[in-house]
Amino acid sequence: MALPHAAARSDILIIGAGIFGTSTAYHLSLENADPSSITVLDRSPFPPHHAASTDINKIVRADYSTPFYMDLAYEAIHAWKTWPVLQGKDGQRFFHESGWVMLSDKGSDLAERIRANLRARGSDSTSDIEIDGNLRERWDGLLRETSFDDPKIEKGYWNPEAGWADAGDAVAMMMEDAVGRGVKYECGDVELLLLSENGIKGVQTQDGKIYEADKILLATGAWTSQLLCEVEGILNIKDRDTIEKQVTAAGVCVVHYGLNDEEYERLKDMPVIVYGDRGEVLPPPNGSRMLKFTNARSFTNTIRTADRHRLSIPPETTQTNVSSHLQSETLESIVSKTIPSFASRDPEYWRLCWDAITPSQDQLITQHPHPQLNNLYLAVGGSFHSWKFLPTVGKYVVNVLNGISNGEEKDGRWGWKDENTPGRGAHEKVVPKRELNELNIGTPS
Repeated sequence: MALPHAAARSDILIIGAGIFGTSTAYHLSLENADPSSITVLDRSPFPPHHAASTDINKIVRADYSTPFYMDLAYEAIHAWKTWPVLQGKDGQRFFHESGWVMLSDKGSDLAERIRANLRARGSDSTSDIEIDGNLRERWDGLLRETSFDDPKIEKGYWNPEAGWADAGDAVAMMMEDAVGRGVKYECGDVELLLLSENGIKGVQTQDGKIYEADKILLATGAWTSQLLCEVEGILNIKDRDTIEKQVTAAGVCVVHYGLNDEEYERLKDMPVIVYGDRGEVLPPPNGSRMLKFTNARSFTNTIRTADRHRLSIPPETTQTNVSSHLQSETLESIVSKTIPSFASRDPEYWRLCWDAITPSQDQLITQHPHPQLNNLYLAVGGSFHSWKFLPTVGKYVVNVLNGISNGEEKDGRWGWKDENTPGRGAHEKVVPKRELNELNIGTPS
């Protein structure tokens, strides 16, 4: 470990430049009289292109089984469509209203619950999809070879208002705007939280630099438990009260296929395809011209710490290090079922995408409840569905930093969770039920 360097001090230090960190920095820069008193620290050089938040593209939709998230999503979609910051320097918006096709597994009631909410709020623009020959010929024959029998897909619907966004570009543009207003951006990999009698006084990076602040926000996603476990040990925090009980690191596998000019022209206007609970297919962005398939069957990577606590953390290997077993599973479960012609092609690259998932899949946006950590705040728990809230979630985090309530329901959903999660989760299909080491057969060197 490098020797500590002199401390840099801020009023607010944000650790992590994913959607939570970036959105918070952006909203703080709008309301703070001195944005230079805010520092963002991330392991990625500016502008950030490191976290799962900065993938090539992400789904943007208001199709939720709970009115709470549906309303939040419509708020975010309005921003995607109207805010000047959410477009490239060429004037093209980052949000692409391609629509989405949601194909439902036999016995699933998710589509009915979503559409009931849309009808109740008076914003239902969906229509039924019949699983027949006409569907196979839509979108230039996109689903001509799709399997509807294994698993049994018995129904579907079309929503023209859903779509996707250029993920990395949008995050980078919002951070650039915040920095342009005076927010400081520093590059460093946080190694230690520095505990004092009055809370967390700062952090130390692997290269020995120290950053201190009055308030520290962890927007560290899947790495949150790993970062907090040493401090939890020092404070003798009981296992049931650790951050791991609030957010667990979980991963999914994604695969990308490069397209030639003809393929891109044919697929550029395709909808997002949601294939039951197996995963999704996302349209190709113009910049990368890659077709992306996501295997929604998630996993944890559980280790034991020196004091025998169980943590799930992303492995130390690179995110593109995907085992042959997991590759085969992804090809079988999503690629060969939706657009089979790609299953026999060589992918451009594989990736493991990590996020922090909460028991209810509600985000964790709160002040830490431990009395010796009362200047530590958390904005984590994306639970694989929070990216769409990039434009707006930061304003709610700012309220928490300022001690202002976001309202009873938001405070309840986003606060520190107890062991009993009432009702159904916000994104149940991505709850992990297996371990990465079970899937690491034939891991590439």
